[in-house]
Amino acid sequence: MLKAITRRAAKELGYEVLGRGESFAAQKTLMGLLQQKEINLVLDVGANIGQFVQGLRQAGYRERVVSFEPQASAHAQLQAIAASDPKWTIANRTAIGAVSGVITMHTSGNSVSSSILTMLNSHREAAPESDYVGTESVQINRLDDIFVVTAQDRVMLKVDVQGYEQQVLNGAPNILASCHALIVEMSLIPLYEGQVLARQMWDLLDEAGFEIWSLEPGFRNPHSGRLLQMDGLFVRRSESLPN
Repeated sequence: MLKAITRRAAKELGYEVLGRGESFAAQKTLMGLLQQKEINLVLDVGANIGQFVQGLRQAGYRERVVSFEPQASAHAQLQAIAASDPKWTIANRTAIGAVSGVITMHTSGNSVSSSILTMLNSHREAAPESDYVGTESVQINRLDDIFVVTAQDRVMLKVDVQGYEQQVLNGAPNILASCHALIVEMSLIPLYEGQVLARQMWDLLDEAGFEIWSLEPGFRNPHSGRLLQMDGLFVRRSESLPN
């Protein structure tokens, strides 16, 4: 999501490269929503090294952010990057899911494709540099167990966890109930073993009281051109913005 990479690197990794107008429209959609919903707290689950938040800051968002990242190397870089931003808090290193305990995480060659789940050949074929290169043990927690939303918080939850999105949401019913907006990475075909695909995720969020606001293209197979992932921006149905 809003990954801070160059056009050339984006093409090599299979990400959609937008023209200036399209890129501006996508950014304007998100920033307009943040402003109109008066979002003052972004929960950034699956932060990697802070690409998403850096994009928000560059676009003008100045309110609070709390980021969660499980990879040791990425977490260390994330802390260094956020150190000069007083409204950007980095949580203790942890994965976020539906249970608490210790899990094994697969680390990928490109870092951003690391996941708790097993990577499938459909992902490797589209981005060989994303293949797993190791594993590491990491604490896992339910988001509801380690973060409490206050009455003053107007929350947007961002979830980018490489196929583990449903587990994150299953462990955060209280926070989800407080959200005014939500960004979720959704896969159109299986990329990780056991993941929920876009159509089912859309249905789950619909049942939770959200409706789609925007869809933005993400990871694409650079050989076939097939779109593999997209970012879904959802808003609470009772608070939908005017067309």
